Amino acid sequence: MTALTPALRASIEELFAARVLGGQTPGVYFSLFERDDILLGGGFGERSLGGPVPDADTAFRIASCTKSFTSATLLVLRDRGLLNLDAPITDFVPAFRANTPAEDPVVPTVRMLMSMSGGLPTDDPWGDRQEAMTPTELADFLERGVPTVSVPGTAFEYSNLGYALLGQVIAKVTGGTYFDAVRGELFEPLGLASTGYDPTVVDGGRLALGYRRSGDAWVELPFSPPGVFSAMGGIFSTATDLGRWARWMSSALDPATALPGPSAAASRREQQQIQRAIPLGADATSGISTGYGFGLFVEHDPVWGTTVHHSGGYPGFSTHMRWSAETGIGIVAFENATYSGVSAPASAALRLVLESRGAPDLSPAPWPATLELRARAQQLVRSWSDGLADDLFTDNVAEDVPYVERVALIARALDLVGDVDWTASPMGVSGNSPAQLTWHLPAARGSLRIEMLLAPTTPALIQRLAVTAVPR
Repeated sequence: MTALTPALRASIEELFAARVLGGQTPGVYFSLFERDDILLGGGFGERSLGGPVPDADTAFRIASCTKSFTSATLLVLRDRGLLNLDAPITDFVPAFRANTPAEDPVVPTVRMLMSMSGGLPTDDPWGDRQEAMTPTELADFLERGVPTVSVPGTAFEYSNLGYALLGQVIAKVTGGTYFDAVRGELFEPLGLASTGYDPTVVDGGRLALGYRRSGDAWVELPFSPPGVFSAMGGIFSTATDLGRWARWMSSALDPATALPGPSAAASRREQQQIQRAIPLGADATSGISTGYGFGLFVEHDPVWGTTVHHSGGYPGFSTHMRWSAETGIGIVAFENATYSGVSAPASAALRLVLESRGAPDLSPAPWPATLELRARAQQLVRSWSDGLADDLFTDNVAEDVPYVERVALIARALDLVGDVDWTASPMGVSGNSPAQLTWHLPAARGSLRIEMLLAPTTPALIQRLAVTAVPR
């Protein structure tokens, strides 16, 4: 378990307490977790005006965090052989008409809509007010034609309508309702007893009411009833349940920690891989790459690793969930104010925890065979033997550069750096895969750099060995 110091706990709690004191929201609750435990939770303010402080069992609307549940259900159906993700949406929603060029009429597929690349225009905040739309009303809307902003399958464009259509896919494939499918496939197997699509999922005393700011006052907003747009944002849930969902999802990123459940670990990992890249925009110097998976955003940071996340904004509510792929540490957070942006304190809180641990080692662990061959390759560089080389190398090595030339290149590198300390522990060890390794050995006038790449063979053999001098 990751211990949080009193100072760190106080700093995190202050981030959320300040949201209420600053008037951003009437109430807030957060829960920090790692894969097998809750690290810290806390609530501030009121779940309803004049009501109690929110706690871990207070139900909030989670808005677009719902999309991760919709995608997971689709993958369950795919894994059973009931759904082809590359089928056109018109196979399930015949009324769909996209206003694409007549000479190139591309119909979005299920996969395109799941990855926000269906070409449909961004529809926040319009989509947030459409939840109660009926299937008949949706068909009437679609038959008038839906404009496209890009050729389907070519670019990222966030679409709530796309996920409303995916809800109809689930209903069509299962022969029931979207709500029954998600409940039966995910909520019930995972024990998410306080998660559902209407406020009666918890008793009234545990329900957070939603508000919008009007001048100096908070105005209560009514709950929209379930409908076809619920597939994009209709879920009510608690920190206990959404935290369990997030831990279950994040656990799959490491096969050694993957928790069992209704969706295979491989499918959960698929959700958390970039399926559609998002352009960097004006800030192209951060080194961070971002994209959309299936119902989840994914960020790759060269220092802090991979973060998976999604926000939810709805009339009366703001929700955020995010977790670090490398550490399994994450957070869920809720506010009962319209589009209040609880992602800001949630992101800051998670970063504080990660910074307290230090940046993770992002180098993949080498195979045992890689470490064994490193020692033997180093022996070969120190004292060349054609016999040993034949034992270590694949056939292409001698064909690429004959042994006699390799011996000469190694000798030249040794001359440049002087005496090598062959007994020293390797320095600067790194690798971009379990089959690749680079290391340095100290020398009188610098260091000797050795790089090794294994071939896809059994037993393991070296397909590339490069020895270079790094003069001081």
